[in-house]
Amino acid sequence: MDKHIAKASLLIRRPPRAVFDAFASADTITRFWLSRTSGPLAPGAVVHWEFMVPGAKETVTVTGFDAGYRIAFTWSIGLTVELSFEPHHGDGTHVTVSVGGFEEKNLPDQVADVVEGFSIVLCDLKTLLELGQSAHLVRDKAELIASSMQK
Repeated sequence: MDKHIAKASLLIRRPPRAVFDAFASADTITRFWLSRTSGPLAPGAVVHWEFMVPGAKETVTVTGFDAGYRIAFTWSIGLTVELSFEPHHGDGTHVTVSVGGFEEKNLPDQVADVVEGFSIVLCDLKTLLELGQSAHLVRDKAELIASSMQK
């Protein structure tokens, strides 16, 4: 078990299956989080992601997949990610992202980056699913990251 786990969670007023499907679907995940993906998240899948930050790429290996309830995956850098989707008062979903596998070096910075990043992802997903369009929160954060890398 991981010694350090970072978490981000949010209430999204859509049924758990809809929130789950937004992460699993290659078409939907590129509407709020990624610029490209090689395919959907599915049991045992290995997919290649391109984030909205230019040059940011990742290979994701799905390690757990309970349709409608849970998706777990690892990133090539060794982080483990678990997304859980719990019903909340009717048609709402309490979605939680738990991340582990951090290196001890610069631990506070790593945890802060993960919590900030996944909080933005969840907020952008919330606007997409509840209002019908992304607020472009991830895109705008990616723009800030890209501009800071040019300095």
